Amino acid sequence: MKSTRQLKVDVYFTPAHLDEMQLKDKNIVVVDVLRASTTIATALCNGAKEIIPVSTVESVVKISGSLFGDVTLRAGERNAKMIEGFNLGNSPLEYTEEVVRGKSIIFMTTNGSAAMVKGRHAKNLVVAGFVNLSAVVEFLAELHNDFIIVCAGKESNFCLEDSVCAGKIISKLDTVIDDNLILNDAAVATVTLEKTIGKGVLKMLRNSEHGKLLSEMGFEGDLKVCAEIDSLSVLPVMTGNVLRLHKGSKQPSQTDAK
Repeated sequence: MKSTRQLKVDVYFTPAHLDEMQLKDKNIVVVDVLRASTTIATALCNGAKEIIPVSTVESVVKISGSLFGDVTLRAGERNAKMIEGFNLGNSPLEYTEEVVRGKSIIFMTTNGSAAMVKGRHAKNLVVAGFVNLSAVVEFLAELHNDFIIVCAGKESNFCLEDSVCAGKIISKLDTVIDDNLILNDAAVATVTLEKTIGKGVLKMLRNSEHGKLLSEMGFEGDLKVCAEIDSLSVLPVMTGNVLRLHKGSKQPSQTDAK
């Protein structure tokens, strides 16, 4: 039986109508399934020192100019394509241990990094995808406080995959805590979506607007990686303006990875 205690959960389908002050001192979960959340989790799992999300290419150039070139990578995409002059795009398959271990990665994407930048003054900010679903839910259960899920969306519009992932987070959390979850309308909608089409994640990604675009561009392999529920036991958390691994995250050792 549920207790009488209540946790408020709000979902926003895009960050377009949010500003930094609305998110200040809040507990935030940023979801960008295709592909920033998955790529960030993969990079940190494979030994990246830190991820610095930024919202513009100009910010990437400015920040990278003040860091040591041999330990800094410029990474990200515009309209799913790697930006000219960058070291990496936004495919999680690029972020191997050999490439990222020990590196600081300045990261700019069309949707995900901008959502993270908006939440930089949050009390807690974590990055979520299907790949680290349980790590996110465990963190929220321990946090035991109201939180907001911000879906990165697609160019300030609703996107299916982020909303289904948000629904999975809420549904799973509801099974592991005794509190009653008080959901806003958007949160209710994500739970309904998850119940309807959330069982076949890869199929859902392939049928989504952005998933179809990525497949057409040759990134079908990325969809398979992004669809793997709980493939990574890592939790990216924002400290200041930087994403690092939560202390409870598990990284493969260099020996294990070989």
